[in-house]
Amino acid sequence: MENVYDVIIIGSGPAGLTAAIYTARADLKTLVVAGSKWGGQLMLTTLVENFPGFPDGIMGPDLMANMRKQAEKFGVEIKEEDVTGFEIGNKTYRSNTTNGTYESRSVIIATGAEFKWLGVPGEQKLIGRGVSSCATCDAAFFKNKKVVVVGGGDAAMEEALVLIKYASEVTVVHRRSEFRASKIMQERVLNNPKIKVLFNTTVEEIVGEEKVAGVKLKTSPPAPLLTSGEGGIFNCDGVFVAIGHAPATEIFNNKIELDEKGFIKPHPESLSLIQERDLSGYKTMTSVEGVFTAGDVHDHQYKQAITAAGYGCQAALEAEKWLEGN
Repeated sequence: MENVYDVIIIGSGPAGLTAAIYTARADLKTLVVAGSKWGGQLMLTTLVENFPGFPDGIMGPDLMANMRKQAEKFGVEIKEEDVTGFEIGNKTYRSNTTNGTYESRSVIIATGAEFKWLGVPGEQKLIGRGVSSCATCDAAFFKNKKVVVVGGGDAAMEEALVLIKYASEVTVVHRRSEFRASKIMQERVLNNPKIKVLFNTTVEEIVGEEKVAGVKLKTSPPAPLLTSGEGGIFNCDGVFVAIGHAPATEIFNNKIELDEKGFIKPHPESLSLIQERDLSGYKTMTSVEGVFTAGDVHDHQYKQAITAAGYGCQAALEAEKWLEGN
């Protein structure tokens, strides 16, 4: 068992690296399978102003580099490999990657979730330069500016309501004839005089060179659209995409209990029944004993770097406690 890790952490965002810092400081042999693109969603952001401890803000990639350096300082082994399979053994768990197989006595799943993007021209080029997926993170950068929110669910309504506290004008663009958000959220948006709504409308392109300058819109059925620039461009300074996000749980399907949207269920009701043991004290344990979860892979409510880090701490402490008792 010399080559068996005490804990393998799958994922290297704020949840995964925070968990690694805690498990390593608890003298647990820790491996982080970071992914070929390590660091999570913060690697795609620019200035982060709401992570405590940085009064002047910090660039997303710099924050993640600091977390990684701190984890490695305590002896965490980090491999930039993608996990391709997950197996539950008798006393160990096997994580198959693009470069090999690693065994551990416990696992923390912190694979995160990926925001669903529009997939239109100009979008990827302008992420962090006017294109965003988080109003809570970036709204303050759009004070007295015009922004577009794309989506029709509760998330889009929340984005619009956060943004209107800063922006001079918010336009919600939705592809259908009515929102699918809850009634109360719809009313808050539709009754706000500073928020405009364009139904039956899609964004065809995001325009801009160094930053967002506008969007090209299309209505169905075709109809004249309010435009404020040349060439049918709807002028705006920012585009917030709020069409949902998908948890990275494909490799755990049929092995760990997931909810209807694919998020891992932390501490499902079936856990103690399956194991025939009282495991009520482990709030981050999954349906498989010894396998824990942290961050956006189970959190579809807050989705913030600081909450992900908090979940990482919680999962690490519970993994340490569980290992001591087993």
